[in-house]
Amino acid sequence: MTGPEAAQPPHDAPPAAGPGPGPGQRPAPGAPGPEEERTEELPQEARAAQRELFAHTPGFILGDSAAFGGSLVGGAQHGVSGGRVDGDVYLGGRTEHHYHGPADAAAHATGEIPRAFLETLAAVFADGPAFADALRRLREERILVLSGAHATGRYAAALMLLHRLGVPAVHALDPETTPGALAGRLTRPGGHVLRDLPLSRNRPLRDTHLYAAREQLEKCDGHLVVTVENSPHLPGVTPCAWTPPGAEDVVRAHLARRRPGGGDPERLLALPPVAEFLAAGRHPAEAAAFAEALAAYDGSEQALARLTDFGQAAVEKQCRDWLGDPATGLRDKAFLISLAVFDQAPYVLAAELADLLYVHFQELQHPEQPPEIPVFGPAAADRLAFARAVGEVRGEATEWGTVTQFTAGFLEERTPRVLLTEVWTRHPSARPALVEWIRGLARDGRPLVRTRAAAATALLAAADLPSTMAHLVDPWATSRAYGPRVTAANTLTLAQLLGAPVVLRLLTQWCSDGHGGRRWTAIRAFGLLAPLRPDLAAPALAALAGRARADAGDRAERENLTESAALLLSGGPGRRRGEVLSEFVRLLYQDTAAVRDLALGAFVRACDNAEDGALVGWYAESGMYEADAAGDLATLWRTALNDRAHTRPALDALHTWVYVAGRRADAARALELLLPALVVTADDRKRLDHELRTLRAEDGRRPPLAEHLLTVLHPAPTH
Repeated sequence: MTGPEAAQPPHDAPPAAGPGPGPGQRPAPGAPGPEEERTEELPQEARAAQRELFAHTPGFILGDSAAFGGSLVGGAQHGVSGGRVDGDVYLGGRTEHHYHGPADAAAHATGEIPRAFLETLAAVFADGPAFADALRRLREERILVLSGAHATGRYAAALMLLHRLGVPAVHALDPETTPGALAGRLTRPGGHVLRDLPLSRNRPLRDTHLYAAREQLEKCDGHLVVTVENSPHLPGVTPCAWTPPGAEDVVRAHLARRRPGGGDPERLLALPPVAEFLAAGRHPAEAAAFAEALAAYDGSEQALARLTDFGQAAVEKQCRDWLGDPATGLRDKAFLISLAVFDQAPYVLAAELADLLYVHFQELQHPEQPPEIPVFGPAAADRLAFARAVGEVRGEATEWGTVTQFTAGFLEERTPRVLLTEVWTRHPSARPALVEWIRGLARDGRPLVRTRAAAATALLAAADLPSTMAHLVDPWATSRAYGPRVTAANTLTLAQLLGAPVVLRLLTQWCSDGHGGRRWTAIRAFGLLAPLRPDLAAPALAALAGRARADAGDRAERENLTESAALLLSGGPGRRRGEVLSEFVRLLYQDTAAVRDLALGAFVRACDNAEDGALVGWYAESGMYEADAAGDLATLWRTALNDRAHTRPALDALHTWVYVAGRRADAARALELLLPALVVTADDRKRLDHELRTLRAEDGRRPPLAEHLLTVLHPAPTH
């Protein structure tokens, strides 16, 4: 958990009145659900909610290419799930074995492996960093246990180790061979390979099994390679750890065979789609399939598009394989889904909350049995290797300072979105468990967890809006507590960024909905969305003004309207705040008293903010150099200072600007230019004079800048 709000209680938690259900727990029968608990007296302040959202949302949503539309990312087609894709689509998995080579190996699971198959594989095989040591051990010891992670090409490596020894033939042993029966199967001279020997606590491969096998191999002049997953069930055995070759090496090897003398391989490897594909830590089989597509590249735009689509298609196939493979346990699938939600977040969060999802899966699949979570499980490195993810220790900011955390994320940045979309749309039987889990995340006391719940729901909404609204968003929005409404607003904000359909229309309709919770949610969402999408600032302000014009609602709704409208002027590079200021000025003269009050209240609220990127900083850096923006800002200041309902808050906001200007020379210069524009009448001068003279810093003294601004307010007469 990161950020200064990391230790705060959940924003939808009721006042202390005894313990309630924790994350992932269900309330007692008949008890009110977490979304039905007593209404909070005060909702989370909008700027705090905005900071929380920005701090903890996955980078691929809020990054530079955050504008998604279907499978469009940054305007380029990266998917094959919608739209039109010309030409072939390669799925990155044409080979069935764990490495690269012809796809007919499965037909020779027992007996002699054809020499032609071995020669074809040898022509494209890339040794990898562990191959030489493995070959030495096999030559000396006659038997080698080759261990490695799933899909790292250890079977192809086993075949090539025997091939390099120059054995007359290579025989594939029955994969059901037990460790105790191993020696009895080694009756022929040459090489033997036992692929993916299944091991367990009750079926280990012991050193005694290998001693007996070695004696038999010496008698028949044979060699044996046994491939296994990384396993603790190898008592007395020292396996040879297999490290696969790099994806680029695999591609080079295939290109050398398929395009001998046919162009510069460096030119092909430098193509942007190729570099992007190889950077994602591809397995050898995927790299081999990609090399097939790359070898057919002819320089056309269509061929380049096929290379671009290949990466997305490979991710989609990988996610389908993970979720659809019955051999992958529920706990592993729960971890994959949790990691998709907590990508690039602390690993412990993904692991901890994955077990809660695992409980929901067990309850769904075996309701007659009590769920169980093993206290100890696989090592983090093994889980991340299976998920094709990496971890790193890095500093994370907290309210106590920077602390180090072990964070984890998928190598392929598209995996979280594809995986969550796949489980939501292709595995509807998992929805009840997934919904319960996400609801638990939204009630968590950690801002990062709550925000990731909203981000995950936004991804689901982009894939299937009606179901996501029914299961998650609408129940949050109609809650009597404010916390779930904040989660609903965050979800709809991020869903719009991800290109979910009709979200903008839905928010506009909800602004005038008969349910106060939906109105509150839409109002907050518009405030959060517009700073991220400046092109939506005008329709957002129009929707907020429309709500104010129709009916101001209760006090909480009026406050939410003001805070959300103020967020339209919140900071960051590329914000078109000058245009928004112009819209605010228009509302002063062309609308009702309620809308005028909204515009002034929101403007003053935006001014009374000293954070980085606030309105004062924007005005000092660029706003004062834009004639129209500077004029509109001065108009709003003068109107607020002369409006009885807003005079005092406006003067307090002016204090904030003076304090900021005391630290920033550009802000001080901006105030020097602004102050004369605020004086139209003698009363204006008197009011500002009084505020500057009575202004006090923390030490009780008048700030030096206030002294200087008094001279600006009362310029010496010129002779």
